Amino acid sequence: MTKKRKRQEDFQKVKLKVGKKKPKLENATDTTFKTKTIQIPEQLKEDGMLPTQNRKLNIKDLLSQMHHYSAGVKQNALLGLKELLSQYPFIVDAHLSSIISEVAAVFTDKDSGVRGAAVQLLQFLASKVRAEQIAPFFPLVSAHLSSAMTHISEGIQEDSLKVLDVLLEQYPALLTDRSSILLKNFVELISHQQLSKRMKSREKLSWMLSVNPNRRVTSQQWRLNVLTRLKKFLQAVVDGSSDLEDEGLQDPKESAHSARNAVCVTWKALANDQQHVQLYGDGGLRPKINSSFRLRSLTSVTDSTEKGLSSAENLKSFIEIIIPLLIECWIEASPAQSAPILGNLLEAESQQLMQQVLSIIHLLWKLTKRHDETYKMELWLRMNYLVDFKHHFMRHFPYSLQETVKHKKKDSCKGNKYCMSSSNNVDHLLLNLTLCDIMVSLASASTLQTDSGWLDMIRKFVTDTLQDGSRLNSKQVNRLLDVTWRLMQIQQNKVATEPLIKAVFTLYQQRNLAFPVRTLLLKFFSKVYQKEDLRTQRIRSRSKVLSRWLAGLPQQLALLGTKNPELSNQLIDIIHSAASRSNKELLQNLQATADRIYDPLDGTLVLLPAETQRRLVQLVYFLPGLPAGLLACLSRCCIMGRMSAELAATLIGILHMRSSFAGWKCQVQDNSVNDVDYFSFLFSTLIGFSKEELMSLQGIRGKPHISQTQLSPVCLYLTDLDQFLHHWAVTEMICHSLSTIPSQSQCFDILQTGICKYLVGLVVIPDSTAGSVLCAINKLLDQACIVNENLHKFLASCCYSLLYFLLTLDKEDAEHVQKRELLWGSCVSALALLPRLLRLLLQGLRGSRLCRDELPVVAQLLRLLMQHAPLRSHMVTNELLVQQIIKDIMTLKSGDVQEQWLTDLHYCFNIYLASHSQGPGPVNTVY
Repeated sequence: MTKKRKRQEDFQKVKLKVGKKKPKLENATDTTFKTKTIQIPEQLKEDGMLPTQNRKLNIKDLLSQMHHYSAGVKQNALLGLKELLSQYPFIVDAHLSSIISEVAAVFTDKDSGVRGAAVQLLQFLASKVRAEQIAPFFPLVSAHLSSAMTHISEGIQEDSLKVLDVLLEQYPALLTDRSSILLKNFVELISHQQLSKRMKSREKLSWMLSVNPNRRVTSQQWRLNVLTRLKKFLQAVVDGSSDLEDEGLQDPKESAHSARNAVCVTWKALANDQQHVQLYGDGGLRPKINSSFRLRSLTSVTDSTEKGLSSAENLKSFIEIIIPLLIECWIEASPAQSAPILGNLLEAESQQLMQQVLSIIHLLWKLTKRHDETYKMELWLRMNYLVDFKHHFMRHFPYSLQETVKHKKKDSCKGNKYCMSSSNNVDHLLLNLTLCDIMVSLASASTLQTDSGWLDMIRKFVTDTLQDGSRLNSKQVNRLLDVTWRLMQIQQNKVATEPLIKAVFTLYQQRNLAFPVRTLLLKFFSKVYQKEDLRTQRIRSRSKVLSRWLAGLPQQLALLGTKNPELSNQLIDIIHSAASRSNKELLQNLQATADRIYDPLDGTLVLLPAETQRRLVQLVYFLPGLPAGLLACLSRCCIMGRMSAELAATLIGILHMRSSFAGWKCQVQDNSVNDVDYFSFLFSTLIGFSKEELMSLQGIRGKPHISQTQLSPVCLYLTDLDQFLHHWAVTEMICHSLSTIPSQSQCFDILQTGICKYLVGLVVIPDSTAGSVLCAINKLLDQACIVNENLHKFLASCCYSLLYFLLTLDKEDAEHVQKRELLWGSCVSALALLPRLLRLLLQGLRGSRLCRDELPVVAQLLRLLMQHAPLRSHMVTNELLVQQIIKDIMTLKSGDVQEQWLTDLHYCFNIYLASHSQGPGPVNTVY
């Protein structure tokens, strides 16, 4: 075999037959595998625990879409979040952290639609989430807001102002806590830093207004938008400062006192150690604690940059930056730059920008007043900015608004695009008033000669505005009065202040003034009066206009009535303050209108609330005279129930102090209350009903208003429980006043004469009147008093009528049951004090006057009188009379059956009276 053949045998090719499988190789890899399905049903189910919106997306799905690259997906996610949270508000609390972080992150999104949806969602959340809830996450929101305000994109900067609007409206306190950062952002929105050659050696950089032609609005409109938000932000800082006084006519000292709650001290309770008053040092700001240790304030540890505008250094540095920029904005919008021909007329947009400039400066001025070194701060402001303010602000003062007129086919202003608004237009007034407020704060009495030029301009403008008669709102009037007050403090002579007061009085005399405006004017006049009163203690030079205003207040109070209770209360406070200072003109007019103020039917006293009534009652003490007619009105006010019994008692006490029986060692007021008129007031108030009312009661008969018995000529008119209790409380004060009169016997004679003259002979008497008369007799009666027979008979009739009423009273009658204790006590006390009265009462129960229907009542009355310990000795003295009454009862009683009430009467007689007699009485034969 050849070599070639051997080589072919080693590498022989296998021939495959058709239809046969290819044999497997020895080194072949097995690639076969088996598969089985895996069932995960729980993961494929929808999460039933989380609610979904219309697109079946829950909160987690929507929050995850906030990171999507597509702007449309993010916008839809924000809209879906708003929809979901509006349908299920409880989700907000559970996912607040995630929602806030995701929404804040898109403040700087490139797409305007996403940013707009974020602002809408933030506005929705702000209305649902409280400040306490969002406070932990607010640093994150503030950081994203700061990033948006300083972003390079103009659209993001514009939308950041919308976010700022939402936060300023809902969370001003949280936003102002980071004022140091946000204030710098405001500055950067309208300006940029410039480092000049002269400033290279200094640390501070200069700022100048920036102009960006890429914005959708003009530079002036953009600055207006930014300054509007800056003004709102500074207003929030001012409102959040507790140290600042409220905007208005208040001194810092006065506002500090007015912020505290007054403590009502009752001197009687205080003297009896029933009321404790805590005394504080440091003017009541904090309890006085004796300690040698002093705690370090946390504010002293913090960095000055964290304090914001609460630090004087930070406030000064911000003023140094912002004031030059505001002046540049003013120069651009001033009339000299816009339209020199029109003089001081302003377009609407320029007027708005200038208003924001002045408002920001005004708020910064208010912030400077809260620091301890206010005087030094005012000097610093005057030294740095007065020259610029006079040159730019006062150059075209006062400013007025020009309006663009839309021309029709025929127009009287043809050929002229602008027409001047009417002089009564007050749209420009706030601008001028804010400027006046800023300028007068830089002046003082020491700089009067230097500043006389522009101060005269302001004084003339203020006077003309007040006398113009145009309708001003409360904000404008408040600013006007602030400027007026400051002008009066700068120049305090009468020649300068009298025209200003007269101008304010001209405004005050206008009709239909709004309540806030009227209140501001009253506060102004009150403050001027108090200031003048302190000054005129040394030099008597009172303003005639102020005296005229003060003298007209009582008449205004009488005319006002219930139209405005708050305004009436303010008038009363001012009248009370002037009356306590013995203002002659006011007291004369108060005396002239007293009958109208204290009229019992429609007077101011009975129409106003209780607290205001108290102040009016206190004014009675200051009245020069108290004639009989006025005392009659006051008596009716006490007994008609239109003021409380406590207040009526206060009025009675005041009248007692004004009377000659108060025990004054010196003559306080000459014949202010006549003795006869005073006793007439006490008697009328004690009776509780006028003569006309008593006469009208004489024709009433029958139940349920009348309680009548055949054994007494006096019928009782049953008063309502409220009227009865009120009359009884007043009666106690009347009895106290009567008991303090030195001559008790003469006082009793006067009371006895009045009762005999006006009450004896009447058939129907109110139950409260009968009880009050008995109460007064018990209080005044002593051994020196002599009671006449007519009064004895009248009191005996009243006693039996009252006792009969109480014994026949139905227990279910809850209204009259409450009278039982008071009336029973007064009757029994009178019977114990006057033995003759008890004998007359018993004499009226015997003989033919008895009737069968009243026998049980008479028996019960005798039994109670015998059981009462204070009357027992008197009943023993009248034992024979009681025996005769019992005989008469036995005679009139029909039937042989012994009833329980008769058995009880016999038992009480044998126990309390028969045991004291020597022989057996006729009652013993019954047994």
